[in-house]
Amino acid sequence: MSDFPHVLPTYNRAPISFERGEGSWAITQDGTRYLDLGAGIAVNVLGHANPALVEALTAQAGRIWHVSNLYQIPEQQRLADLLVGHSFADTVFFTNSGTEAAELAIKMARKYHDHAGHPERIEILTFEGAFHGRSTGAIAAAGSEKMVKGFGPLMPGFRQLPWGDIAALSDAISGETCAVMLEPIQGEGGIRPLPDEDLREIRRLCDETGALLILDEVQCGMGRTGRLFAHEYAGITPDIMMVAKGIGGGFPLGAVLATQNAASGMTAGTHGSTYGGNPLACAVSAKVMEIVADETFLAEVNRKSALLNQKLEALVAAHPDLFESVRGHGLMLGLKCRISPADLVTAGYAQQLLTVAAADNTLRLLPPLNISDEEIDEAVARLEKAAQSLDA
Repeated sequence: MSDFPHVLPTYNRAPISFERGEGSWAITQDGTRYLDLGAGIAVNVLGHANPALVEALTAQAGRIWHVSNLYQIPEQQRLADLLVGHSFADTVFFTNSGTEAAELAIKMARKYHDHAGHPERIEILTFEGAFHGRSTGAIAAAGSEKMVKGFGPLMPGFRQLPWGDIAALSDAISGETCAVMLEPIQGEGGIRPLPDEDLREIRRLCDETGALLILDEVQCGMGRTGRLFAHEYAGITPDIMMVAKGIGGGFPLGAVLATQNAASGMTAGTHGSTYGGNPLACAVSAKVMEIVADETFLAEVNRKSALLNQKLEALVAAHPDLFESVRGHGLMLGLKCRISPADLVTAGYAQQLLTVAAADNTLRLLPPLNISDEEIDEAVARLEKAAQSLDA
């Protein structure tokens, strides 16, 4: 028998495994408790084993799990109604992941122009540092060498522009452009928010040229920034938007939200998914939506963000050799580092603290949105100890 790993070795995994979780804590088999500031990479928006989500999943599991999209799915319709009611969208398609959502967003934008009699409009403009998933279409959209090297011919029709360079976008966009696709706040790219005025200018350029605006809110959506969706701060709306991660609170689910106009080419048979929007996922997500979309809940996210931000600024000031700045919105925050963020992640393990590294020398802090004030205090205290261990 081959000694090749039975699980494909595409991850550099930490030597830690967790048996259970409680709120903001992930717990190993021997009972060691880790304070989780990663939340499964912005997925567990309501923490581990949230009682309301457990109840919703358990109740649905006792009824029906899967029927496929050959039939009406009441739980899916209920969730679609909630998403449409709390967003710009007229319609929703459910996927299993953010990557699948990105694939549909690309297809939908190109199909829109084909349906309108302009099949030549296929080019999608994206920004350097983007991350839209790891399918062949998504890596072609991002274009970074790290993701595309060795995977052969890329899907054509994408052009990457310098991050935040609106002048370059203005020069590149035209009446032949299919769409502009971007994250309002880059996650994997290093918690880099695009200024509100830039988002408004991008929206204007799309309107002027007839290009569609596709927003990827897979990581920054679902209350992560203190608004249900990050683009709300700029007062604009997209034509198409991808969401995932937090939408299921830990249960795999993604979605594409779109206006009626942008989705006009997507008729019966143009796209599908066997599992997408199954009753289990939608029952859990509907409960997530009920909690996270509440204005009182979002106000608490913003209050906690201010508390955490203040403490992080003090941490940066105390360790100028390690840290450069704090950036981000809500509970999607990044520590721009002067050292490798991977070193801080490892130092955090020694303090039973979970964080996530990102590009641009950034340490991501993505705690559950219902983290307590006391847990924020404890998290920063552990970050301080991790920093001290590297400062020594």
